[in-house]
Amino acid sequence: MRPNVWTRTLVSVSAVVGLAAGSLATAGTAFAAQDAKPAVSSEVSVLAVNNLGLTAAEAKKVQAWLKQYWGYTGAIDGQLGTNSWKAFQRCLKQYWGYTGEIDGIVGPNTIKALQRLLKAHWGYTGEIDGIAGSGTKAAFKRFANGG
Repeated sequence: MRPNVWTRTLVSVSAVVGLAAGSLATAGTAFAAQDAKPAVSSEVSVLAVNNLGLTAAEAKKVQAWLKQYWGYTGAIDGQLGTNSWKAFQRCLKQYWGYTGEIDGIVGPNTIKALQRLLKAHWGYTGEIDGIAGSGTKAAFKRFANGG
């Protein structure tokens, strides 16, 4: 008779656990459905920091140069953010054909102007294509390190 008691107890416990799990799963999906967002979004986000492959130490050198010559007033923290790039865009606008807004966004026009600077003085040999590929990043490192 004892095996029947254990069997009934095990079946009862399993049923309770199953019902609880099912209730939680249903509650979880109902809750998730309220906050569901599409898997694909048309929103485009801009990186707050874009060091283009520079280390923090190299980016600090660029920020110090921007502070000295291009009105950068932010922290020398090694994070090339919006204000760093606004200062860089002022340089690029004055000397390297940047025609966009001074908005701190590192888009294709900013990269093209940067590539012109890097081609003229820092050994960039690629196309002026607005794509920050390995050649652009290597030349930007040379720029940051002063050689």
